[in-house]
Amino acid sequence: MLSFFGRETFAKATAPLGRALVGTGLTPDAVTLIGTVASITAAVTLFPTGHLFWGTLLIWLFVMFDMLDGAMARARGGGTKYGAVLDATCDRIADGAIFGGLAWWAVYHENNRWLFAATLVVLVTSQVISYAKARAEASGLSADGGLIERPDRLVIVLVGAGLTGIAGHWGIEWLTWAVHVAMWTLAVLSIVTVFQRVLAVRNSPGAREIIPPAAKASSGDSR
Repeated sequence: MLSFFGRETFAKATAPLGRALVGTGLTPDAVTLIGTVASITAAVTLFPTGHLFWGTLLIWLFVMFDMLDGAMARARGGGTKYGAVLDATCDRIADGAIFGGLAWWAVYHENNRWLFAATLVVLVTSQVISYAKARAEASGLSADGGLIERPDRLVIVLVGAGLTGIAGHWGIEWLTWAVHVAMWTLAVLSIVTVFQRVLAVRNSPGAREIIPPAAKASSGDSR
């Protein structure tokens, strides 16, 4: 949604809610954790058991709640570096739970290997897309842009899963393919986005400068 409608529009819409939540005594970090735990719980309990519609509704609700942490931080006059890291980490975990829950459903509920494969592609590429940007920024480079960002992924996957859930409840056979269309669309666009971000890093100023051995050793990936 942020990339569809613009971050400034979303920030203005959520500003009153952010101020209201700050007044309750909650912190942005607490909102981040509550939204993440609730989203994960819904994803790993409802999606694998075939409750796609209700899973979609609850995940959407708690994802929206989680996104209010930024509005709260702005209402308090700014966020913290820890809060930014916590938010990014929780987003990765929540995404993993959402796509992992759908992957489980695809295998054990639908017995559909192709849908399982598409979901795994999205699960992996979604993490790589985010990591590429974070790693680039840590190196002083840029990896902005690309076809698919996290808000887009969530909109597409939840619309697809929700429509399939509705189709299963009302017996609309042709609509049951909504999640298949959503996942394969995401798989293709996510692969393209990975290449776009790597190319953006490659074209960043200073990206291909030689790193002295001492500096390279001190700044290497410590995974």
